[in-house]
Amino acid sequence: MQTRGALTSLMCVMSCAWLHSGLASRLKSPILPIQSEREPLTSKGMSGCSFGGRFYSLEDTWHPDLGEPFGVMHCVKCYCETQRGRKGKVLGKVSCKNIKQDCPEPSCDDPVLLPGQCCKTCPKGDVDRKQVEAMFDGFEYFQEKEKEDDLHKTYNDRSYLSSEDISPGESRTDFVAVLTGVTDSWLPSSSGVARARFSLTRTSLTFSITYQRIGRPSRVVFLDSDGNTAFEYKTPKGDSDMICGVWKNLPQSHVRQIQAEQLRVTMTTATGRREVIEGKIIKHRALFAETFSSTLTSEEEHSGMGGIAMLTLSDTENNLHFVLILQGLIQHRERDSPLVPIQVRLQYRQHVLREIHANVTAYDTDFAEVLTDLNSRELFWLSRGQLVITVETESQEPRHISGFITGRKSCDTIQSVMSSGDALTAGKTGGVGSAFFHLHDNGTLDYQVQLVGVSSEVMGLTIELKPRRRSKRSVLYDLTPEFDRPSGRAAGSWSRVEARHIHMLLQNELFINVATAHSQEGELRGQIKALFYSGLEAPRHEIPVPLAGQFVAPPVLTSAGGHAWVSVDERCHLHYEIVVAGLSKADDLTVNAHLHGLAEIGELDEHSTNHKRLLTGFYGSQAQGVLKDISVELLRHLDRGTAFIQVSTKVNTRGEIRGRVHVPNNCEFGTRGEVELAEFDDLFVRDPEELKKDPHTCFFESQHHAHGSLWTPNYNRCFTCSCQKRTVICDPVICPVLTCSRTIQPDDKCCPMCVERKNPKDMKTPERLDEHPEGCYFEGDQKMHAPGSTWHPFVPPFGYIKCALCTCKGATGEVHCEKVTCPALTCSRPVRRSPSDCCKECPEEDNPPLEHADMMQADGTSHCKFGKNFYQNSDNWHPRVPLMGEMKCITCWCDHGVTKCQRKQCPVLTCSNITRREGMCCPECQDSKEEEEELMKVPEKKNSWRH
Repeated sequence: MQTRGALTSLMCVMSCAWLHSGLASRLKSPILPIQSEREPLTSKGMSGCSFGGRFYSLEDTWHPDLGEPFGVMHCVKCYCETQRGRKGKVLGKVSCKNIKQDCPEPSCDDPVLLPGQCCKTCPKGDVDRKQVEAMFDGFEYFQEKEKEDDLHKTYNDRSYLSSEDISPGESRTDFVAVLTGVTDSWLPSSSGVARARFSLTRTSLTFSITYQRIGRPSRVVFLDSDGNTAFEYKTPKGDSDMICGVWKNLPQSHVRQIQAEQLRVTMTTATGRREVIEGKIIKHRALFAETFSSTLTSEEEHSGMGGIAMLTLSDTENNLHFVLILQGLIQHRERDSPLVPIQVRLQYRQHVLREIHANVTAYDTDFAEVLTDLNSRELFWLSRGQLVITVETESQEPRHISGFITGRKSCDTIQSVMSSGDALTAGKTGGVGSAFFHLHDNGTLDYQVQLVGVSSEVMGLTIELKPRRRSKRSVLYDLTPEFDRPSGRAAGSWSRVEARHIHMLLQNELFINVATAHSQEGELRGQIKALFYSGLEAPRHEIPVPLAGQFVAPPVLTSAGGHAWVSVDERCHLHYEIVVAGLSKADDLTVNAHLHGLAEIGELDEHSTNHKRLLTGFYGSQAQGVLKDISVELLRHLDRGTAFIQVSTKVNTRGEIRGRVHVPNNCEFGTRGEVELAEFDDLFVRDPEELKKDPHTCFFESQHHAHGSLWTPNYNRCFTCSCQKRTVICDPVICPVLTCSRTIQPDDKCCPMCVERKNPKDMKTPERLDEHPEGCYFEGDQKMHAPGSTWHPFVPPFGYIKCALCTCKGATGEVHCEKVTCPALTCSRPVRRSPSDCCKECPEEDNPPLEHADMMQADGTSHCKFGKNFYQNSDNWHPRVPLMGEMKCITCWCDHGVTKCQRKQCPVLTCSNITRREGMCCPECQDSKEEEEELMKVPEKKNSWRH
């Protein structure tokens, strides 16, 4: 809905008098191709603006994105301005303007228009030309990062991505907070300590929180600079000491407060004695390099003391760098002293290994130091999580806090996609490998790996370092003994991970390699890296769905591979996260700057495209989101395992990689999951008092009905009613059209039935009773149907479906449903007599022509509506967009009532100097432009060539 919503929003903002008349609500055909709805579209209780299916905070500015093929309108700038209503309520109003008229006049003779810009600029030498070339080449799945010793490498290692690299669209800022008990209150403080890590993107704040010496918190509350509640997150129940959550649609004002370190976070327990811990959200540069961590607590009850340690190893030496953030350790009476002496000890059990004496101030208790040259025993204990760091004040009444050092914890997922494009010698096999890992506090690394579509027998499965030369692969751990060749899977634990390798694992510096009989150095390879927590309900604890070119029909020999986590929640919304790798720039030259790939979901039946849905378009190596509006048929295919997810690119529009998806769900009737209970209402009568307490119960004809239940009302037996979350929907029974010559109307039935004439020869043989004399039970309407009877199926909450017809096979008791076949029509303008009719009919000759309102309701297949204009079938036009005028580079056409649009396809340019001229749709080579200008200067010579 995002594409359609953005264009509609822009039209409404600029010229929406006709929309307010109510005509827009009757549009039946989409203005542009429909994309999936993102969750959530608005933020309840917050002031802001809704535009094109997105929510913007007050004072936000943006360029509207109309989706493919229009793209981002860089010359249009929209602003969410603050307004106050009659009762003083703060509201948001969208205003957009064309900013092209504000462009400065370029000072050079030949200015260029860079992609993603509105105004032309003057070229500034080779650097700008390289930037233009890179931007026109499109986005890469992975940005290459070459180091000095790799400049002349002859093998492919594009998969190397250090922790400094950030994919397009994944810009994020990390924050941290130490939460301890409040000490300036008359209430007893808490013994609990929590460490919270936050990641801020443009519109959301994800958080990973670990806690000790406190019960499971019931909620996490964010407080603004005035101490008011800005956001509250209710924590799900569980036994884990980790809390994962997301604050979506942050107002711009709160984003500024986070960046200014003005927000605080509190956690409260609900069971036992109510405890509260809180802390300030701050930036810290140590978060970038942190690979080990420790939460420091006190053995003293209700002390309000605590702290965290962020640690990392040097890249080349065995030096352990650490930063301490302490809270509550310095008491009030010591705050008058300029310096407070402390001891920092590194211990194994009760043995002190290292000791440091230092001074901290009362108002800046952060402390940083380096422990040099850790020996092999210290490194071993570090890898096993057996080292303790202790901080103690040097005073007459020393206070101390301590904690075990373990690998860094977070809600991120350590995973890898292995592709042939990322192999040391890149190839195109269409195979893929998928792996995910879990690091325990004791240094054990659990792994699950699956391989599909490899070209030959798997000979080796190894975890490796990045090789400096092709001939010297550095193998750390061999997973081959755990690999089961028939299933293509390996599962196990690596229990001897060294501290150095834990550090490299959490810095995204390890790889997993698959060697085969045909490619002994490696057919598939992938970087082991963290997939950032996004807040979606995708089951990352389960092995993901592999996406391979071999699964596309017909198979595609591609260098790319991928995997996906998919789940269906209790509201029957589909959550998905997709990761791809191995698609090189050379393979995808036609990718433009607006879209890198398309992620789709559909059914495996290649002859049917009715249920295929676009999940999202994406730029980098990941796609994620929530799909809400899913058809019942697609949900059934997900439940049966006959659905697929695929990623398409400009090179392979019918699918680059694909995977089969099986997601068991209870969404057969589009309900919230209580279908099974509703189906057996007749067998197991629910307690009326229990029904009254259910917030989704319906009250109708003096009775309570459970959500999802069906019944025949007392007022008319030829109706079927259903309860849909406190709403009663009653539909009249729709009788199918009978084609037999003789019919009867039973007293206890709503619809007539056919009476078949018996052949005299058949009368001689006594009719044998079949095994199902009572007929067929249909789950849709939860009724029995007589043998041989036909009916239109009832599917709540949609009611009776006239475009399908079900038949009871009396001999087997099976129900057979099929789509109604509409007769061929000879008229040019067929109409649908009633909105509930399945088939259209030819109108009578004396009927008046269709009015605009009828055309807008899409009653005729030959009409399309775009904006305020109507078009006949096969008409084509250039669309007009408010503020931008006619889009000459985009052509739309009317295809039997459906508007389709496409941007002009531009040729792939191989030159280094690329420019875009005014009024031209495609970029062109600067050299060819100069040659053309030279030819224009000598018309005589040009004319002579024609002879």
